[in-house]
Amino acid sequence: MKLFLLLGIINGFLAVALGAFGAHGLEGKISEKALATWEKAVNYQMFHTMALLIVGVLMGRMTGGNIATSGWFFFVGILLFSGSLYIYSISGIKTFAMITPLGGVSFLIGWVILGYAVMKFL
Repeated sequence: MKLFLLLGIINGFLAVALGAFGAHGLEGKISEKALATWEKAVNYQMFHTMALLIVGVLMGRMTGGNIATSGWFFFVGILLFSGSLYIYSISGIKTFAMITPLGGVSFLIGWVILGYAVMKFL
């Protein structure tokens, strides 16, 4: 429970910091397309930061299920999806963009597992 709350807090901080860095530090230094990619990474990181916080709260209220497993998929998704897009935005190396879909799949799996765990609890 505490681990996912902490991961959510850290990722929330990083998403805000990286968003500000993109808006103020990268503007004019990378292409508009790369900046839009950076912003997509920030958005998905923040969306799934909220998911990590929800997982942390639910773990304190629900027993059983695979809630922690969903949290790990969200965390790995942030690393793979947002992380690869951050690196791709700055470097332009397409290999990093090819990693992004793995993060997207991780997000999807996390949502399915979370939904299943909640439905099982209800």
